[in-house]
Amino acid sequence: MAKTVAAQLAEVLALAGVKRIYGVVGDSLNALTEALRKRGDIEWVHMRSEEAAAFAAGAEAHLTSQLAVCAGSCGPGNVHLINGLYDCHRSRVPVLALAAQIPSSELGTGYFQETHPEQLFRECSHYCELISGPNQLQRSSEIAIRNAVGKRGVSVLVLPGDVALQKAEDVRLSTPESLSLSQSVVTPSAEQVKQMVSLLNSGARVTMLCGAGCEGAGAQVVELARKLQAPVVSALRGKEYVEKDNPNFVGLTGLIGYASGYWAMIDCDVLLMLGTDFPYRQFYPDTADTHVIQVDVRAENIGRRTRVDVGVVGSVSATLQALLPRIEQKRDTAHLERALTHYRKVRAELDDLGRGTVGKKPIHPPQVARAFDLQASDSAIFTCDVGLPTVWAARYATMKGQRRLVGSFNHGSMASAMAQAIGAQKAFPDRQVIAFAGDGGFTMLMGDVLSLVQHQLPIKIVVFNNSSLGFVAMEQQVGGMLDVGTSMHPTNFAALAEAVGIKGLRVEDPGQVDEAVQQALATPGPVLVDAVVSKAELVMPPRITASMAAGFTLFSVKALLSGRTNEVLELARTNLWR
Repeated sequence: MAKTVAAQLAEVLALAGVKRIYGVVGDSLNALTEALRKRGDIEWVHMRSEEAAAFAAGAEAHLTSQLAVCAGSCGPGNVHLINGLYDCHRSRVPVLALAAQIPSSELGTGYFQETHPEQLFRECSHYCELISGPNQLQRSSEIAIRNAVGKRGVSVLVLPGDVALQKAEDVRLSTPESLSLSQSVVTPSAEQVKQMVSLLNSGARVTMLCGAGCEGAGAQVVELARKLQAPVVSALRGKEYVEKDNPNFVGLTGLIGYASGYWAMIDCDVLLMLGTDFPYRQFYPDTADTHVIQVDVRAENIGRRTRVDVGVVGSVSATLQALLPRIEQKRDTAHLERALTHYRKVRAELDDLGRGTVGKKPIHPPQVARAFDLQASDSAIFTCDVGLPTVWAARYATMKGQRRLVGSFNHGSMASAMAQAIGAQKAFPDRQVIAFAGDGGFTMLMGDVLSLVQHQLPIKIVVFNNSSLGFVAMEQQVGGMLDVGTSMHPTNFAALAEAVGIKGLRVEDPGQVDEAVQQALATPGPVLVDAVVSKAELVMPPRITASMAAGFTLFSVKALLSGRTNEVLELARTNLWR
């Protein structure tokens, strides 16, 4: 039987090293799924939602740095992909999306389920093209793969179901080596290195801010920090690369960061930004006395968040390799010691918040996060939903050993944790995968909890169950508003888990936390820990402004006047009367 276009696509994907495709089947995808069935070397991972499929592919791509694939059937099927694909693209991970299309003869007629994916996905992809006939498939699919891998982002192939069934053209395929492109190393010019060396050697107090661009450069970051006697602050996406084995690490900055990270950046003579596009301008130093050096492989990132004295286009690893031999060893440790002392104090305070007292309800969410951190293996992979679960992961999931951290840190989407955990567990079946989920985010894509059962994925989900959209409520209160639309119906998620064949553990007392975490991690299959936590837990930023303080005061007054006295008392009990 002649090879179909779908079979040719599967052959190209196999050459590119693709191991699985996440998606939901549909008639417009039948040719592809049949081609995969016949080959047997690419797994179809049956998901309950295409959005979850895209998140899962993104997590696999992030953790492996290899091309991952997701797929959606025509019309609504591939439209569901879009939120996850936005996350993949903004996180700069190599993902190929296969968007099936209605029969090609019906395009432009307003046919059932007709959409135009080649337009819809344009903003969240490097490459997005419609395959109109067999003569396009091989070349377009290879171009799509090279764009996703080479540019680090999303490519989309739109393939009508009838075209997928047609006879493929007999063409010579590319080699695996030409499809699995390695990342290029960009070395800065000698003049740029000289400018950096001059500023760094003359600056008395240097602080380093490190982001995702420090992947693979952790040891060089540690060595440079040692020579400069510089505290190392990380953006959230840099945490998994620069926290480990780093004696100069002083925490994160930003709203969910540490006071020690914030002040180490604000109070310095030279700020060295390495591979970060940290977006929050109010957390950068804003005095004329502070000089800023920014190193990034992408020129468009330089200077768009804060004023920069020296901008360097280069890979962090190559740049530090050029810098290190020319950096003078600093002897004055006052700046570093001050930052480390501050960090140890803040770290102790955060750890103290992670200790509970038997019988003293409700549970403080930091206690649950800290218990998982202390008991998880050194190769655990943590995923987290946006909002408060991201806070608990940022502050309590320690990056040591081979640990990794995945979240929707650029796109900021709810519901990513469980879906990303599926991709992580599929890519690394022998490693612990722990998902920090909020009750709001978990319920948005709750259908894919069935995927854990169907694929027998031993993922451990902890639902921080506060019956509230907690982070949104806090933002409203900071603005002096009464929280509206944030309350959620109280739900026993452990009972729900048991009903679908997953071990469910409901935890309501601080005295139950450690035992529940131990039991969850020791259980071979999937487990859901339903942690009933306080909804009044404040996430204190490293810098409290007058307007924020005024906002909380105004909220309290409004709550009292409207008869919501219990909310003010709960807020006080939770955060002041520990």
